[in-house]
Amino acid sequence: MSNCISSGSLHDLLGIPLDTPLSIDEMCARMKPVIYPAPQLSLRLEQFCHALVSAMQSLGITALSKEEASESDGRFVPGTVILAPGYFPDNLLAINRVTTLYNNIIVGIYDEPPPLSSESLPQERLDAIVGRLARDMVHILIFVTDHSWTICTMNGGVVTFKTPYPAVEDVRGTLVPKLTAQVVPPRAEDLDMEYGTLMTGTPEFEAVAADFMQCSALWSNNASLLTHTSTAGLDYRNAFYKKIVARYLDHRSGMSYGFFARQLPVAVRAALVDQENELLPVRIKERLFFVPVPEISVITTRSGCRKNNLDPKKDLVEIGLRLCQGKGRAYMKTPAGLSRESVAKPSFDTLTILAHALGNALTASILMTLRPEARFPYHLAHSGASITHWHDYPDIEQLPKGYHLHGEDNPPVACSTPQSAAYSLFGKITALERALDEEVEYCGDVHIEPNHGTNIVGILSLEETAKLLNPLFIPEFIAEE
Repeated sequence: MSNCISSGSLHDLLGIPLDTPLSIDEMCARMKPVIYPAPQLSLRLEQFCHALVSAMQSLGITALSKEEASESDGRFVPGTVILAPGYFPDNLLAINRVTTLYNNIIVGIYDEPPPLSSESLPQERLDAIVGRLARDMVHILIFVTDHSWTICTMNGGVVTFKTPYPAVEDVRGTLVPKLTAQVVPPRAEDLDMEYGTLMTGTPEFEAVAADFMQCSALWSNNASLLTHTSTAGLDYRNAFYKKIVARYLDHRSGMSYGFFARQLPVAVRAALVDQENELLPVRIKERLFFVPVPEISVITTRSGCRKNNLDPKKDLVEIGLRLCQGKGRAYMKTPAGLSRESVAKPSFDTLTILAHALGNALTASILMTLRPEARFPYHLAHSGASITHWHDYPDIEQLPKGYHLHGEDNPPVACSTPQSAAYSLFGKITALERALDEEVEYCGDVHIEPNHGTNIVGILSLEETAKLLNPLFIPEFIAEE
C-alpha cells in the first residue's frame, strides 16, 4: 500500500485511527477469530469451518480458544471476529455477548444457498441480505453448499467461490479484508453538528441544487443505484433485537447506498519543495512535496434519502473539514428551516467523502507546482469538483477523458470504512503519478472498490457525469436544454 502520506497525517487530518490495517498482511496479523458454533452443526458446516481454520492458520491467523476470546463476564474480547456457524436460538446469539455494538464483527455461516438468484435485481439482492442480517443479528453472511460458498455483506456485495471449501488465496484476498475493516457510522463526538446553518435560498446553493436534481433524474431508472432499505419492514426476532438494529444504525429509518456530492471551490495554493511549518508532506514520483492544506467543504446527499428522487431543501447537507494547528475537525451543516428531529444523521460515508475532497486539494496543489498551466487546480479553485459513488462498475469506454483509474487491486473493503477513506486518498496520488508519467491531462480519478462499487471524482458536474454513465436514459426536460 502506498506510503505517500503518513499514518500520522491521516489520523491528524481525517481521524483515521493510527492502528488501522491497510495491507492484507497487516490485516492478517491483526485478525483474532473465534469459532462460536450453534448447538447443532451439519457435517458440511463442520467440514467447512475446519477448512476455514486451516486456511487461516496457513496465513498466520490462529483461531482463539473459547477462553482466550472471552472476558471474565463471558463477553467476547473487543476486536474478536466471531465466526458463528449454524442456527441459533435467541438466547445464544453472539450479539448477546458483545460489550458494544462496534467492538466485534459477527459472521453467520449457514448450510444453505444464498437467498438470491441470478435474476435478482440489485435492490432485491440488497433487501434480502439486509433482512437476513437483521434476522440473525450478524454483520456478514456466508452460505455454504456442496459446490460453492458465498459471502454477502451489508453493502449488497456478493462474492461466490466455486469450491466446497475455502482456498487459502480466497480467504486471504477476499474474506480477511471483509473481517477486519468494520463499517461504523460517525460518532457524535467525531464532528460538529451545526443545525439549520445551511442556507438553501442563495443563488450559489440553487445552482448546486440544480446540478443535483439533473443528476438525480438521470440516475432514476438505473437499477445499480440502490436507493433505500427501510428498517421498518424487516423481520426481527423480537422487539429487543429491533432496538439493537436501530442503535447500530444510529436510529436511522433505513439504509441508502451510494451518494452524490459537490465539493465547493477550494483555496488551493501551490505545493513547496522546501519544508515549511504546518505543511503536509506528500511523496509523489520519489519527490517530497510540502502541501498547504486548505479547509474543504462539500454539499452532499443526506444519509437515508432517495438519491433518485431528491428534495434539495431537505436532502442536501454540507460537510467539511476545518483546520487548527495542523489538526482536522469535521463538521456538518443541516438545511435552514428544518427541526432537529427531521434532520439527517451523518452519512456512513462521511469520512470517505472528506478523504476524496482532501485528496482533490492535495493533487491540485502538487499540479500547480509541477504543471502551472494544468486545468484541474483552476477548476477546483473556481468551480469545485463532483463526486459520484454507486454500487456497480462502469464500462471502460464510459470513463471521462482525463480521468485516471485506480484501486482495482486494493483489498475489498466497504466504502464506509477507515480503509476506504485511506485508499481514496492514496489512490488520487497514484492517479496523478500516472497522468504525469504518461504526460497527459489530469481531470479527475475513478476509484474502483473491489466487491463494492465505484467513485468518479473530478471536474465534470454531477449532471455531466450522470449523462456519461446513463446514456440510455436522458429525461425529456434535460434533453431539450
